[in-house]
Amino acid sequence: MSASQAAPAVTISIRMVNELLDRLVEHQPLALACIERAGIAPALLEQDSARVTVEQFALFYRTLAVELDDETPGLFSRPLRAGTLKFLCLGMLDAANLRVALHRFCWFFRLVLDDMHFEMGEDEGLTRIALKERAELGRHRRLILELMLMLVQGIASWMIERKLLFARVDLGFPPPPHAGEYINMYAGPARFDRPLTALYIEPAFMDAPIRQDKASLSGFLRKAPRDWMHVSVSERLFTHRVRDLLEAGLGRPQTVEDVARTLHVSPRTLARRLDAEGTHFQAVKDALRRDVAIARISRTDEPIASIGADLGFDDPAAFNRAFKQWTGTPPGSYRRARPSS
Repeated sequence: MSASQAAPAVTISIRMVNELLDRLVEHQPLALACIERAGIAPALLEQDSARVTVEQFALFYRTLAVELDDETPGLFSRPLRAGTLKFLCLGMLDAANLRVALHRFCWFFRLVLDDMHFEMGEDEGLTRIALKERAELGRHRRLILELMLMLVQGIASWMIERKLLFARVDLGFPPPPHAGEYINMYAGPARFDRPLTALYIEPAFMDAPIRQDKASLSGFLRKAPRDWMHVSVSERLFTHRVRDLLEAGLGRPQTVEDVARTLHVSPRTLARRLDAEGTHFQAVKDALRRDVAIARISRTDEPIASIGADLGFDDPAAFNRAFKQWTGTPPGSYRRARPSS
């Protein structure tokens, strides 16, 4: 199996691409060229329900960062020049534990950003990393806050070499239309309309030792922000456990009864647990098949009919209908652009 096929099949909404593109109105030709270099078909930008792989978004983001010499491309009034995040991480690597490392993280951004900074504090026995806005972030405020929370999550999880789980994630804005996406964006339950945008961390994580070194830093930065964009927290969310089981048995008929039996619960309990997380069995199954289909169509030259058959669609027309229902476009539209070498 090739590396591209082995990579996790995870997608995100096209809206993150569109919002970043809209943010860079003064650099539209460059941004559109970066979209094509990331293998994202331009036609997908017109489809609100379209999806892109995490790898495609990460490549789009990294290419923008290089071309603009800004590691937060166009997000703030002052750019973060190439090497900023590397310098930040180098200053965190010799910390005694995550608490010290995150303290340095917060102070670093006080030095390099004018528009916002991170503030570390305690709240009811939890460590709080709050995003304090010092300037008007404009109509892309929500996107900026989302990405900055991912930055904390990505760097902290990498530093301790384990997925950092949050007691909760507070968001200082109303639930957006894509609120259902947050279950895969952050490793903790999201709460909207809060007075602060902040991550809340259990004390046990704060004492975790730093397990990375300079030798592993280049690889981490080279993939950024890919590993920050999606979480799979089987020990926390039932939805992810169900998805993991379905993915392990992809290509075989799998019913809700089969999955419930493997998880040692009744189908009714399974349905109740998924409902509590805002989803249901068929939605999890369809999201997985959608993501796998998009990933394989984008990464490989396999016949689309073969991909559909592997996902349980004996009739190519049925697969085309399902794919269009999932994404708003037929599967062929995802092959009109391929990543440049």
